[in-house]
Amino acid sequence: MGKTFLYTEIQTAVPFDQFDWRQINTALKTAPGLIRKTWLSGIGTHTLGGFYEFDSAQNALAFAQGPFAEEARRAGAPATTRLFDGDIVKDASIDLNSPYYT
Repeated sequence: MGKTFLYTEIQTAVPFDQFDWRQINTALKTAPGLIRKTWLSGIGTHTLGGFYEFDSAQNALAFAQGPFAEEARRAGAPATTRLFDGDIVKDASIDLNSPYYT
């Protein structure tokens, strides 16, 4: 499987403007296979998460089970992760002008 999307969320209440995303971004830029990430901040909940694009399911899973899981452990908070097949949804996504496909 090629293009893989990863959804993550840490169940912690941290307003995004009080979160040191720059430090996390520096580490993320070295994650194998990471193409891009869109940060997410829960409305009314301040949960922290993201929507990532990886070059393979293997790299996405390694990130989810490694660095992301470790970050959640350090925060002492439960986390949610979901992997999605980005290849099978390509045509439907292009039809809706998804920025993840050209």
